[in-house]
Amino acid sequence: MTEEHVRIVRPQERDAATAQTPGMSRVAGVSANKCGSSSVWMGEVVTEPGFRSGAHHHGNVESAIYVLRGTYRFRWGGQLQHSAEGGAGDFIFVPARVLHQEINTSATDPLVLVLARGSQENVVVNVELPEAVES
Repeated sequence: MTEEHVRIVRPQERDAATAQTPGMSRVAGVSANKCGSSSVWMGEVVTEPGFRSGAHHHGNVESAIYVLRGTYRFRWGGQLQHSAEGGAGDFIFVPARVLHQEINTSATDPLVLVLARGSQENVVVNVELPEAVES
């Protein structure tokens, strides 16, 4: 690849025309639309204070998350039986098809994440699970 193919996407150039979830804002920085990438999607995700996603997985797509700011609880497994808490500086790897849930543990501050996926597809498979509403 030559230097002509390098793309720099400034904060004001990020693409919000991606799948959105109530309480969560996603903007693409690296995507097919923004810079012609073919096998990676990368963006920023901001969740509102106290946000709790439903149980879901991303099909055959792996995800990598870097926690830029805030605190979280991350739950995973068939009944969300595993749990970890953490904050800024953590990396989280989510294998394909692993059921999980993200929770912003702060009642006052947003959780800011950098998200990378091994696909251009924004696959979200929501799963009704009573455990997702429990702490």
